[in-house]
Order: sequence, then structure tokens, then C-alpha cells
Amino acid sequence: MRPDFSINVLFTLLLTGLAATFANGQAIQITLGPDEIGQNQGWTITVSIQNDRLKSIDNFPDIEGFAKGGQSTSSQTSMINGQISSSQSIIMTYLPSRQGVITVPPFKMKINDQVISSEGKKVTVGAPVTQPRQYDPFRSFFERDNTYGTPPTEYIDIKEDAFLALTTGKDEVYVGEGFNALLAFYVAEDNKAPLQWHQISKQLSEILKKIKPANCWEENFSIENIEGERVNVNGKMYTRYKMYQANFYPLNSEPVTFPSVPLEMLKYKVAKNPSFFGQNRQEDFKTFYSKPKTVKVKELPPHPLSKQVAVGDYRLEEKISSTALETGKSFSYDFIIYGEGNISSIEKPAVKNTLNFDFYEPNVRQNIRRENNRVTGSKTFSYFIIPKEPGEFKLGDDFKWVFFNPTKKSYDTLMAKAAVVVRGESLKNEVIESVDAGSFYDQINFADNTLTSVSNEGWMKLVVNIFILVMLAGSAYLVFKK
Repeated sequence: MRPDFSINVLFTLLLTGLAATFANGQAIQITLGPDEIGQNQGWTITVSIQNDRLKSIDNFPDIEGFAKGGQSTSSQTSMINGQISSSQSIIMTYLPSRQGVITVPPFKMKINDQVISSEGKKVTVGAPVTQPRQYDPFRSFFERDNTYGTPPTEYIDIKEDAFLALTTGKDEVYVGEGFNALLAFYVAEDNKAPLQWHQISKQLSEILKKIKPANCWEENFSIENIEGERVNVNGKMYTRYKMYQANFYPLNSEPVTFPSVPLEMLKYKVAKNPSFFGQNRQEDFKTFYSKPKTVKVKELPPHPLSKQVAVGDYRLEEKISSTALETGKSFSYDFIIYGEGNISSIEKPAVKNTLNFDFYEPNVRQNIRRENNRVTGSKTFSYFIIPKEPGEFKLGDDFKWVFFNPTKKSYDTLMAKAAVVVRGESLKNEVIESVDAGSFYDQINFADNTLTSVSNEGWMKLVVNIFILVMLAGSAYLVFKK
């Protein structure tokens, strides 16, 4: 037999074995413990996977009536008829806190990016049971069972290099001026302590109730996924996990206060003398607290419109359908405000009808972008205007918009620069709408406008008074008769 032939045969057999192995595929399964246990026994939830390894797994569920007692792993590899199969399992042990029937509700876990469901079950917890000790040489050797004099596994708590912080882009602002606030968790790149998220959605919901200030307008950056990014903090590299970010715009001069908030993380203690077969870490919890933060708010400088103006850095853009116009024929004009600030709070220019133009209520469109710790955008006011007088006109006489620029610390005005030329006849004296006064006003020309004295009508008053007295007397008679 030639050497190259034997190599080809071996290579073919190897490929056949690998193909058979992958043909088995991976199967993920959640297995629940028994229906009945004693109060001194543990109950388990086991996550197992065939022909693959557990790359990622959600937290095991919290179950009312059970307390988590610890987590362990196991793996197995076998070869049957030349086919290799393997399995890996993670077992969470639960310890009952009472006797009776404990309901394990249905739950879902995300395992290797797959969502696996369990229907749950009812577990009956009875009285403590006597468990005879059995000698297991493998347990004694690998897990250091204290039954036979060997010390139990000792776990140590490693100091973490991580912190929770709420930071703001500014420490002092004007009323209406925006500032960025960021809540994030920071983990140093050389951190040795194992940390993991714990019920982050539930915790974040409670945290946001505490830190969102009531005296501010909020522009939320809508963080949907918590992902890490490398940042430099005082010369040291950290991984930053953004949890919440928003721009706030104070509505009054009261200080904006962010209280200290807690974040509970899973932190594992590690075995002092780790072994290949034993459980090398123990689940524990660590609560991190952010430091309180206050942003001072200043009143705007004195100005007749200080209570009404927008605050930010803005510029103007204009669009006009035509600059050559005719009286009585409408044209369109867009007054567009661009810049950085609270775009939602921008009000339309104060425009009033004049002898030269009729202005209709504008259509409004706004566009807001939240990126790079800034809120920018535009607000467009689209007007339809009818010219009434011929001549040359500057729209700046009608369109003026005042705002406060916090960078320059001064008020500024955006004024229209467009100019138009209107031709045609004057519509000043033209009747825009005629109204029929009706038949009542038609009789005015035929009515008698002669002045008459009311003194001749005294006899009518006398008759009316006599009639009233007769009615009163009749009523009194009927009452007394009864």
C-alpha cells in the first residue's frame, strides 16, 4: 500500500467522523428537579446542551419559596460506533424555605442566543428526611468532602475595580439651557472580580423613577442595549456600560438634583484552591451606589421676553415660493430655525396681519437628532401669505424671532432677510366678504322714529296693579279656606 493512499484513507475517515458529529447538531434543554423533596434537600434546575458548549446563559429565575443555594457545572464526552458526542450542563440548586407546595412558574432563559422555555411545575416540600452517608471516593478526592476529614472548599472575595456614576456635562446652566446627564457602570480593564448583571431591567425602571427631575424637560437618548465601550477615566482605561442618557432643560431656577441610586450586581467569590472537577466560584451580591449630583440653574438676564424666549444656539434659513408677487394671490414662505437646544419648545414667530399682508396660521414640522451628547435639529414654520398692497417689502419687518444664546450670554434675534415686489391694484378698500343683514334691518327705512311720551301710559300701570291685588286676594282665600 502506498503511503499517500493510507493518508487519504485516514483523512476520509476523519472527515466522515466530523460530519457525523456535526450531524448530531446541538440540542438545548431545561430539566426541572423532582416533584417531591424534603425540607433539608435541594431542588435543581439543569440547563444542558448537546454537541456544543455553553457560551452565554441568562440568570436562573428567582422562585418564591426557594433560595438559590449555588451553581455547579458538569460535562460528558462519549464515543459510540465511532461517533463522538458531548454534553455540558449547568445546575442551579435551590433550597426550600418552608414546607408545603411551592409553585415554579413558567419561565424563559436565553441560552447561546436562543430563547428556551420551561412550563414550570409544582413541588411538594415535606418534612426533613434522613439521608444516609455513602462513601464516594471520587467525591472525597475531587470535592474535598468534609465527611472524611478533608477541608471544604474555601471561597475568597476579590476586591472589584468598578463603580456606578451619574455625570453631567455642565455644573451650572441658565433656565431653559440644556445639559447632558449620563448614568453608566464602569469596570476597569484589569478588574479581577467576576461581575454579572442582575435583574437589570427591573432595577433600571426603579432607578429612573428616582433620578428623573420633575422641573425639567427631558430628551431621552433611548438606550436599548447595554454595550461596553472603552473610555479613559483619570488616565486609567475602563469599559463603560451606558444605562441611561438624556438631555434636560430646566423649566425654572430651582436646582436640578440627582440623588444617589443603588445598583445590585452579581459578584462571585472564587475558590481559594480551585480544582478541575469542583465548583470554583460561589454566587454573591454587591451593591454599588452613585454619588448625588446637583446642577445649579440661573435666571436669564433682564429682558421684556425673558419668560418666553427659547434658549440655545440657533440660526435661520428661509424658503420662499416667489419674490415677484401680485396682490390677492397667495405665496408660501418657510421660516426655518436650525440649531442646538430644546427644539420642541420653539414657538412660532409673533406675526400679525397688516395693511400690506394677510398671514395664515403656519404648518409646523420639527426634526430632532440626539447624538454625541447633544440634541440638535430644526423647526419649520410654513406660512401662506396674501399681499394686499403693491410695492417693495422686506419680510424682516414682519418676521422676527428672539432667543437667548447661553454661549454668548446675550439675547439675539433671527430676522427674515427675504424681500418681495408686489404688483397689482390695492385691495385696501375692497370688500372681502358681504353679509345680508336680513329682514329686520330691511324695516329700518319704514319705521316711525317720532319721539313719544310714556306719561300717557299710567292707566295701564294702574290696571296691572289692580289685577295683581285680585290674584293675591284669591290665593289667600283658597289657603285659609283649606
